[in-house]
Amino acid sequence: MAVTACQGLGFVVSLIGIGGIIAATCMDQWSTQDLYNNPVTAVFNYQGLWRSCVRESSGFTECRGYFTMLGLPAMLQAVRALMIVGIVLGAIGLLVSIFALKCIRIGSMEDSAKATMTLTSGIMFIISGLCAIAGVSVFANMLVTNFWMSTANMYSGLGGMVQTVQTRYTFGAALFVGWVAGALTLIGGVMMCIACRGLAPEETNYKAVSYHASGHNVAYKTGGFKASTGFGPTTKNKIYDGGARTEDEVQSHPSKYDYV
Repeated sequence: MAVTACQGLGFVVSLIGIGGIIAATCMDQWSTQDLYNNPVTAVFNYQGLWRSCVRESSGFTECRGYFTMLGLPAMLQAVRALMIVGIVLGAIGLLVSIFALKCIRIGSMEDSAKATMTLTSGIMFIISGLCAIAGVSVFANMLVTNFWMSTANMYSGLGGMVQTVQTRYTFGAALFVGWVAGALTLIGGVMMCIACRGLAPEETNYKAVSYHASGHNVAYKTGGFKASTGFGPTTKNKIYDGGARTEDEVQSHPSKYDYV
């Protein structure tokens, strides 16, 4: 029961995480304009991985996509690649984990096969979560670097006496969604890997010992052997301390029960 609950909970958490990664990748608020000490408040700029948008104070919003591939910064393209790889691995992991659920029986699939599929999906979820966290962290590092460079340029005129107007960008909502979604996917993958240990069948080693009797109806006992015919509870047993007798010797002294 605990294994099924762990596997199901890991699947649900991973599903929510993958959905969050997809949402974060499609969002436009990866970087938003910093309004601190900004005298221009009629226009608000924000950017995403695929387009940049401008929102006016009247409520009108205009977005323009990045119609270039080679003209984009290398870091932005790397973030795109990491997010896409995370989504693809997460989608494959979800597909595999559906068939690996213990509550779903498909044909004559054994528990060992389900354990292998559960481990595979868990590893995919872990890699997907790491890709999402890495992509969001790289973009956040790029924002921090550009922010402090823009801040230094703002006060560079006339020894810092004159402040120039420059657009600075800070963290957007998509970054926090990506961090949380990546962490959820990572946790779900770990739970799937833990559930794999409970699904794997336990291997038991049996030590077999074979016994060979030299004659018919001979039972061995410590310190001698017991000879019995085994025809009923009233049969008298004799203990021989001299060792086991051969089959010919036993047959040369028949008992009265042999003629019944």
